Amino acid sequence: MKYLILVSHGEFAEGVKTSLEMFAGDAIKHCFALGLHNGDSAEDFTKKVTAFLQKEEFKKEDEFVIIADIIGGSPLTTFLNVFSEQGYLENSVVIGGMNFSMTLAALISLENMSKEELIKAAISEGEKAIKQYEIPQNSVDSEDDI
Repeated sequence: MKYLILVSHGEFAEGVKTSLEMFAGDAIKHCFALGLHNGDSAEDFTKKVTAFLQKEEFKKEDEFVIIADIIGGSPLTTFLNVFSEQGYLENSVVIGGMNFSMTLAALISLENMSKEELIKAAISEGEKAIKQYEIPQNSVDSEDDI
């Protein structure tokens, strides 16, 4: 089985997962979100991750795509330390710079792409989503449209 795990500071991961629920249908059951909330210590988060892993009862042969808000951030490093101690890191890939397009591409591709293909697709979609919105000039000039 393949799973998508979102890891972030605050409630960002939980918010992205909530948005994914609107698009992903049954695939959402393979997605989990964990956040290091304001005021929690790394030790608090370690306990949260440990409890999560014990509750879900993943198998050692399961594969994981982990998407984090920031590579090197304390939520991800703490998560990976616990994940490694539990023996799951070997079957995992990690992507940083979480955005909605990236996570949606990863989630809908979980079952039909290899981890390598999935990473390329998720990063590509994430990069394509980053652009400046150009405001049409006629919208700015017309007070009726505001």
